[in-house]
Amino acid sequence: MRIVKSWMKEYRGSGEEPLFPTMHGSKMSRDALEHLVKRHVETASKTCPSLVGKRVSPHVLRHSTAMNLLHHGVDQAVIALWLGHESVETTQIYIHADMKLKEKALAKMSVPANDTPSRYKPNDKLLGFLESL
Repeated sequence: MRIVKSWMKEYRGSGEEPLFPTMHGSKMSRDALEHLVKRHVETASKTCPSLVGKRVSPHVLRHSTAMNLLHHGVDQAVIALWLGHESVETTQIYIHADMKLKEKALAKMSVPANDTPSRYKPNDKLLGFLESL
């Protein structure tokens, strides 16, 4: 973080310039960022074959980083600020989408007396409905 702050102070001057400018000094467009990510994924896939065929985009990188922060106990409000969300409620989407967090919460619950714990197994009709969505 110290390096980024130093870089910003040295190269951004007034602070009005974009953090990651294009070659011409203007704000990078969404398309330019997607192209940059795509190009680097192609390069990385040469030494990391597991990337081949995977969908990697700025959104996927953003989501993955947010989930990683969540898994490491970073407060939702901090993640919301980092993501630029207007409210913490928007960040709730990440929590709802994450099975690991759900399983962790369920593991903290106590089992009712005289009940054996088991995992829910949906029937074929429910699975068929969900797959049709």
